Amino acid sequence: MDAPLDGVTVALPETRQLDLFARMLEERGARAWRCPLVGIADTSDRAGVEHWLDEAIDNGLDWLVLLTGEGLRRLVGFAEHAGRRDDFVTLLAQTRKLTRGPKPGRALRELDLRPDVLADEPTTDGVMATLDRETLDGRRVGVQLYGDPNPRLVEYLQRRGATALTVAPYVYTPAAEDSDVAALIDGIAEARVHVMAFTSKTQVTRLFDCATATARRDALEAGLGRTVIAAVGPVVAQTLREYGFPPALMPENSYFMKPLVREIVAHVGGDTTG
Repeated sequence: MDAPLDGVTVALPETRQLDLFARMLEERGARAWRCPLVGIADTSDRAGVEHWLDEAIDNGLDWLVLLTGEGLRRLVGFAEHAGRRDDFVTLLAQTRKLTRGPKPGRALRELDLRPDVLADEPTTDGVMATLDRETLDGRRVGVQLYGDPNPRLVEYLQRRGATALTVAPYVYTPAAEDSDVAALIDGIAEARVHVMAFTSKTQVTRLFDCATATARRDALEAGLGRTVIAAVGPVVAQTLREYGFPPALMPENSYFMKPLVREIVAHVGGDTTG
């Protein structure tokens, strides 16, 4: 098999699809440095999620903004646990659904549903730009959050006269031990990592947080300056820019692992000089 990434070490902070991502790269000759940085777990606030489900199901929604596919799947899981899965799927079918990026759409298709509106760009700005074309005054808008509370989106909806009903069905947790993350940072600093492939913004945050906590921040920043940085999509790219490290590559339209692997092959192609 052709091995365009022969001699290239790619660091993978991915968790859920780590083996798949690693295999795609290893089949092309790369060495995958596995270091899952962030895990995902149901929120401990089960009562809060079930209250949101009851409010949405019993009183209806005009819109539901789905920011992640994982969030929708977790909501379905909470609804099933509460004995309201069918009610929730019926609500989804009757509600206008705006999806940010392709993953929420994929999760909807698992329920034989489709998004009604796709965000112009898979970012908060893209969601708001899309909603600029819609009438929101007096509307009830459900918002599936993840990670941060996203006050910009909530304030935007309130400014447009909507009632924003937010729910955050999952939380991020550390996946690798700090010592393993520190070892990865040392590898980056010592130029033993050629490509750093980020697939979520929380991976970026944890890497920098761990570098700070272990007195490796300067070493990480110096190492990243010599490393090809890859981002799976615009949200990750924006987070990297905020830390001062804009990615060298990102898929143009389809923000999944396979297109990211193609971009890595095209950009690096066996050249480990960066």
